[in-house]
Amino acid sequence: MKAKPFAALLLAVSAAATIPTSWAQSPPGASNAERYIPQLANIMTAAQLQHLKLWSAGTAHNWPLAAYELRQLRESLVEAALLYRGIPVSNVTTLASSISVMTEAIDRKDPERFAKEFGVLTKGCNTCHQSMDRAFIVLRTPAEQPFSNQVFQSKSKP
Repeated sequence: MKAKPFAALLLAVSAAATIPTSWAQSPPGASNAERYIPQLANIMTAAQLQHLKLWSAGTAHNWPLAAYELRQLRESLVEAALLYRGIPVSNVTTLASSISVMTEAIDRKDPERFAKEFGVLTKGCNTCHQSMDRAFIVLRTPAEQPFSNQVFQSKSKP
């Protein structure tokens, strides 16, 4: 994803934070499915899984899968920011910048830059957790690959 569309998305998230809560409420008579808002913990659990799979794909040099997992991670973080207005805009901005740089590393198929920026992204996640009084939630670079049911190696030659 290029920086300009992502900047527009960041602007939309920031603008959405100013919309009154009453606008975001479901209309009267809406079904439970229409009213469903995932818990922040569920969104963050998905983000943690995407974080792990991003690392697995990147270290396997499976750049299409890494790009996919980064998009999924970005979408989870945007969903959290849109649904939970208590997340500081500065946290969103920091992670947006980190995701943009990660996108460049993946687009360039640069394993060294990928590893470096993954560390920066992980630190950004932990900084966000600390700012939200969740310092007890600490992410790290994965030490092993727990998914025996998914192939992370690319089928094409690098």
